[in-house]
Amino acid sequence: MASVHPTAVVDPLAKLADSVEIGSYTVIGPHVEIGAGTRVGPHCVIEGHTRIGQDNQIFQFCSLGAAPQDKKYAGEPTQLLIGNRNTIREFCTFNTGTVQDKNFTRLGNDNWVMAYVHIAHDCVIGDHNVIANAVQLAGHVEIGNRTLIGGLSGVHQFVRIGDFAMVGFSTRLSQDLPPFVMAAGNPAEAQNAHQEGPRRQGFSPARLAVLKQMYRIIYRKGLTLDGARAELDALRGQEPESVADIDMMLSFLAGAARGIVR
Repeated sequence: MASVHPTAVVDPLAKLADSVEIGSYTVIGPHVEIGAGTRVGPHCVIEGHTRIGQDNQIFQFCSLGAAPQDKKYAGEPTQLLIGNRNTIREFCTFNTGTVQDKNFTRLGNDNWVMAYVHIAHDCVIGDHNVIANAVQLAGHVEIGNRTLIGGLSGVHQFVRIGDFAMVGFSTRLSQDLPPFVMAAGNPAEAQNAHQEGPRRQGFSPARLAVLKQMYRIIYRKGLTLDGARAELDALRGQEPESVADIDMMLSFLAGAARGIVR
């Protein structure tokens, strides 16, 4: 059976795997599912149609699965989906989705989410991201994989952040941030190609060099976005190892409805 502190209030309809641990004074609602190995600290509230995977560590005073902060929300059974092996620190607030968009908010796997982070309705966050203290994500934000989001940063609704992007401390991000790009400031400005994260993941020197070349094409040659995409496409044949990175960048730029950080 799950280990539930005597002071916790767990609805009998909630589904807890046998190895789940629930801390003191925590409240678990009837539509909540929590997978094996997940530990929930004291004084948390997990409600709504929330599904949490395996081996997550949720620290004290978190609010997960509350109704979205959207005036259009009318009580529909939208979801919060949390994957496996995430660390969610103190005072985080994650809301469910809305029927006007995805119907769910999703956090993937192996993410490190620090204290006071807010993830609003219909956000979709990938895997292996580090989201530092007091980052605030508005509704409909999409974040890829292996990003770094600096503390006290705010992300405007509908903004996308690509794989391996890095957002500096206390940044206001109101346009899309392409993959492999570092940005900082209020408003955000592109700073350089982000190479340290890819290097730690085993990118070869040749592949890292292409990341710098992509950055120069987009940000240093004075090209329009369409012009940069044409040059990036021509770059595909020069380094076979980097074709997937170039394709990722081209796909991201093609979907940049809000424009990109410049």
